Amino acid sequence: MLDYDKEADAYDATRGGEPRAAAAADAVLGLIPAGTRRLLDVACGTGIVTRRLAAARPGTRVTGADLTYGMARMAAVRLPGAVVLADSRALPFPDGAFDAVTSVWLLHLLARPEDVRAVVAECARVLRPGGVYVTTVDKAAAHDVGSDIDAVLAPRPRRPAPDAAPLVESYAAAHLLQPAGQARFPGLGQGRSPRRTAADLRRGWFTLLPPGDPLTERFAERLEELPGQELPRPDPVFSLRAFRKAG
Repeated sequence: MLDYDKEADAYDATRGGEPRAAAAADAVLGLIPAGTRRLLDVACGTGIVTRRLAAARPGTRVTGADLTYGMARMAAVRLPGAVVLADSRALPFPDGAFDAVTSVWLLHLLARPEDVRAVVAECARVLRPGGVYVTTVDKAAAHDVGSDIDAVLAPRPRRPAPDAAPLVESYAAAHLLQPAGQARFPGLGQGRSPRRTAADLRRGWFTLLPPGDPLTERFAERLEELPGQELPRPDPVFSLRAFRKAG
């Protein structure tokens, strides 16, 4: 797991910046009802997407929440007075406080199924009956675009995807959240190049391939043998699921 306090300052620049944030926000907004008055963005990170949600819906009161101080500090600059430090597994809000809840690029980070279930349960708890929860699913799979980089990395050890769509749907159903739509959007600027992917491997960005491990080095060396070392391969395409709370 990355140290997101340390990553905060450079996070946006290494994740596609404003173009990716715009694509994400547009897709999320397409799943959020127009009459939404209160929206919570769970794990808002630097607030780069959250700010766009607020700007696009001036009649909606948008709150951001993030566990790490470094991320929340940056988000608070973008959304003064609207960001709180909070664990997504134990949100500091009363039941039914929001008309919509979003969690973009969160569930894939959680190592244990019980943590994913806890996050979905909390998002459902703070959502009013009839409200909508929107989350990304299948994030790791989105990065497999059929490139030569993917071919090199195919044999790497992987953990089961904690945000696999069928799992998330089952967790949602357990908390009276019923499917209410889906969308896809491009991860603009996130197409992998061989050199960048090798560097990411050595920084520990790939689960089960720790920095300095001989297996990690073997994969990095194979990546460094590919042509077009600086040439980005196709961008990933991310998936969103929306759920409406019964009641």
